[in-house]
Amino acid sequence: MSRSQDQTENLRLLSGGHLKRPDEGPGAHLLEAFPNCYAGRLYVITIDFPEFTSLCPVTGQPDFGRIFVEYLPHKLCVESKSFKQYMFAFRNHHSFMETITNTILDDLWSVVQPYWCRVQGLFAPRGGARINVFAEQFASLSGKEEASVKESVAQYRMDCQIQRFCEASHD
Repeated sequence: MSRSQDQTENLRLLSGGHLKRPDEGPGAHLLEAFPNCYAGRLYVITIDFPEFTSLCPVTGQPDFGRIFVEYLPHKLCVESKSFKQYMFAFRNHHSFMETITNTILDDLWSVVQPYWCRVQGLFAPRGGARINVFAEQFASLSGKEEASVKESVAQYRMDCQIQRFCEASHD
């Protein structure tokens, strides 16, 4: 049996085999990270969580949406099972959509400290209105490193636009 160089010894959730119910609500403490084996390379990680649910803080009615995360990892990457548990913690959490999107960005930022991160909250219409929230943050860098990160993000965005255009032209 072969094994990669991935460092997993500090991950608590993955070895347990199942997700615990996060009754205390969402928080950065639910997120785990592992070392980025490719820290010398700029690349984008995307996470698509299409079945997001939370509760309206005023009415208590459920809100449904899709959370899309994009980030350029630096030294750490978020572990996917902990991310799922983190997202599940919002199910019984009362919060506005704008707060949720920015909270996800803040919590991810505090745990993995990426070069760049963008969180998109694409929420299902309620009362005839669709709300989409986009929050992003760049690391404080200087000189060539900052230029390289911003160039990578710009190229990634351009690639995404080309991909969407190609997919639309095939429909």
